[in-house]
Amino acid sequence: MSQQQISLPAKLINGGIAGIVGVTCVFPIDLAKTRLQNQRSGQQVYKSMMDCLVKTVRSEGFFGMYRGAAVNLTLVTPEKAIKLAANDFFRHYLSKDGKALTVFKEMLAGCGAGMCQVVITTPMEMLKIQLQDAGRLAAQQRIPAGVACAKLSGTSAVLSRSYTAGLAPPVRTVSATRIAQELLRTQGIRGLYRGLGATLMRDVPFSIVYFPLFANFNRLRQPSPSEKSPFYWSFIAGCVAGSTAAVAVNPCDVVKTRLQSLSKGANEETYNGVADCISKILKKEGPSAFLKGAGCRALVIAPLFGIAQVMYFVGVGELILDYVPFSLYSA
Repeated sequence: MSQQQISLPAKLINGGIAGIVGVTCVFPIDLAKTRLQNQRSGQQVYKSMMDCLVKTVRSEGFFGMYRGAAVNLTLVTPEKAIKLAANDFFRHYLSKDGKALTVFKEMLAGCGAGMCQVVITTPMEMLKIQLQDAGRLAAQQRIPAGVACAKLSGTSAVLSRSYTAGLAPPVRTVSATRIAQELLRTQGIRGLYRGLGATLMRDVPFSIVYFPLFANFNRLRQPSPSEKSPFYWSFIAGCVAGSTAAVAVNPCDVVKTRLQSLSKGANEETYNGVADCISKILKKEGPSAFLKGAGCRALVIAPLFGIAQVMYFVGVGELILDYVPFSLYSA
């Protein structure tokens, strides 16, 4: 079966399952990436990815490595489904007479997919980062890891109390639901889309690099246009394309992480937009700061997209739909 013959419901299921499996496997590395990117010069809590993971387990337990995973597992299904299905849609739309797409058109399709996914990616990343970084702030301030006692920039006093331990019990812990509620109450839907510009700066170039690179690399072992490549080759192609694209856009990812971090540690600066963030990072930390977490990000994205492509092209969605009454998913 060619990719163009796969139904839209199957594509969405494939993308969703791929996202869940991938996130479950690599989330601890993603947590380390976020904490390393948010560290400032002279205030390092972690020396490396392994140091971060070891200290996280020691201070927060094994499940401390999965802080924020619930947000990702909840929203990664629509995110990956939109990303993969949108790329297929744009590729099909841009193709003519069944001819292979040019690299430029493949890049256009990837651009469209990247622009579509930020609808889900931005709020998902926004909430996930707060939870992932709470342990770093707690370690920096030497307080229980369940509460991040740090000031918030650009938010109300109400939201600040979600992160600040008061003198009177009970101590309020950080949760995605509480953060989302306070942001919606104080800033409206705009609060959940803080860092949208930086997310577009990261995800659109990522998709422009990733999808054409994957398509051309995967095609090397494709017997014919109507047949799929071996599943192991799709995995390798996904890993190579994913890690390459991840490292290429890592500077944008650092900017996005900094802008979306509401809580700040002692003496950590705030930013007024993308340009201000880039300027302050260059001035205070140097160009090398834009490569923080690049290794972690490559290790996250490589298996994540390798698994995603295997699940997507193996066609798990079609197998599931074979056991679902047609009336449940047909329009």
